Amino acid sequence: MASKSRLLATAMAALLAGLALCAAAQAAEEADIWPALSKDIFGAREVVEDSTAIVLEAPYRAEDAALVPLTIRIPAAVGARAKKLTLIIDKNPAPVVAAFTFGPAAGLGARTLSTRVRIDMYSNVRAVVETEDGKLLMATKYVKAAGGCSAPALKDTDAALAEAGKIQIRTFDAADTSGLREGQLMIRHPQYSGLQLNQATGFYIPAKFIRAIDVHAGDALVFRMEGGISLSENPNIRFTYASGASDPLGVVAEDTDGKTFTGRTVPSGT
Repeated sequence: MASKSRLLATAMAALLAGLALCAAAQAAEEADIWPALSKDIFGAREVVEDSTAIVLEAPYRAEDAALVPLTIRIPAAVGARAKKLTLIIDKNPAPVVAAFTFGPAAGLGARTLSTRVRIDMYSNVRAVVETEDGKLLMATKYVKAAGGCSAPALKDTDAALAEAGKIQIRTFDAADTSGLREGQLMIRHPQYSGLQLNQATGFYIPAKFIRAIDVHAGDALVFRMEGGISLSENPNIRFTYASGASDPLGVVAEDTDGKTFTGRTVPSGT
């Protein structure tokens, strides 16, 4: 009986040691990805992890890998100097989800931006804010999700392309005394990643996605977004901005086929 107990204990110890080695190997792999990726995206510039300068909200385990919600909050002290925001998913085929370059209508207070992304496998998700003095400040979340970049489109190709470019813009009054308003931009577009199969033909659907979006409040730029395949189908972006009550929001979007889509609205309550 004692011999069986010793064998069981030995087996359990070996199993735990094996699991520890696997975990260590996975951690090492995760740690090795970012330095090379950071160099590709930002060159030799230092990126500093600082969760007080930028807050990233993301689910630990996503319900749908093709529609993973992200919210980025930049406190007022940093928001007043924020020049650019870059979203990155380390292990996606195209890691840079989107880069948002802020304009004068982004406001000087705290900034919030929410959107939905595709995640191809368990990965670190990063939000990097660049300040006017050239600093790069980052927040990181690990998200368990897989298959988002190759997930089938919500509609068949003909139906999706027929609706592509339809834009809806909503505006909301400020929920606090910051003087900022909120806007929500929704664009109908299949955002084909090039990794999805056409269920009817069995061939891969060529990549086609929104590559740039300009949002203005009146004549002033709120932000310019340059994006890729990791932004979810039918892009949905909610954001804060500084605007007079009479300033309409205007949107110009362009996809990789060179097609341009426009939209314009007047904030509610005017």
